[in-house]
Amino acid sequence: MKILAIDSSGLVASAAIIEDENMVAEYTINYKKTHSQTLLPMIDEIVKMTDTDLSTIDAIAIAGGPGSFTGLRIGSATAKGLGLALNKPLIHIPTVDGLAFNLYGTDKIICPIMDAKRNQVYTGLYEFNNEQFHIIESQMAVSIDEIVDKINTMGRTVIFVGDGISVYEKQIQEMIKVDFSFAPAHLNKQRAAAVGTLAKKYFEEGKIETATEHKPDYLRLSQAERERLEMLGKNND
Repeated sequence: MKILAIDSSGLVASAAIIEDENMVAEYTINYKKTHSQTLLPMIDEIVKMTDTDLSTIDAIAIAGGPGSFTGLRIGSATAKGLGLALNKPLIHIPTVDGLAFNLYGTDKIICPIMDAKRNQVYTGLYEFNNEQFHIIESQMAVSIDEIVDKINTMGRTVIFVGDGISVYEKQIQEMIKVDFSFAPAHLNKQRAAAVGTLAKKYFEEGKIETATEHKPDYLRLSQAERERLEMLGKNND
C-alpha cells in the first residue's frame, strides 16, 4: 500500500510517501516561505527523487485541520486536485491527531498544542495502549488554562508537542501540577510521515472520502467570518 501524505496546517510544510511499513521519502520545511510556494515543488521533488509514478499510489492523506486557515486551504486544494486528477481517495487526518502520532509508543499522555491565536490553542489528549493509538479528548479549541486544568486532574505525566509550546511554555510551567516535558525539535512540529502512517490505519478501517467530499475542519470561524457576524450584530441592534 502506498500513500502520499501532505501537511500544511501550521508553520511547517511537509510531504511524504509511505509504502507499506516504510517511509520512502519525507520533505519538511519550516522557513519563511508560504505553503503556496513550497508544497507542490516539495511533492514534485520527492516524486522525482523516488521515481514514483503517482498513478500507483492508493490514497492521498491530508492533515485536514484545525490549523492555519490559509495553510489548510492550500493543503486541501492540493489534495483535492491530485485526488480528482488521479481518481484516488483522500484520507482526512485531524491535524492534532497527526501531531500526537509523532510520539508513537510513549507511555505518557500526549498533549499537542497549536497556537490558535486569541488566547486559544488547538489541542487534545492522547495515549498509546499496547501500541494502540487512543484518543482521550478529541481535538478542540480552548484556552491553555482549560487544557492544563484537565491534565492536572488526570495526575499522569504528560508530553507537550506543537508550535504552541514556544508561545505558552512559561504559562504551562507556572500552572502544571504533574510531571511534564516538551517534545524535542525533531518531533514537535507537524510531519507528513506521521500523517501518512496514521492514514494507513484509517484506510484499513475504511475511513476514506472522495476528493469532492473533502473539506477542511477549521473548528472555529475565520477572523473575516467573526468580523462579519459582529457587524451584522451591530446592524441589528
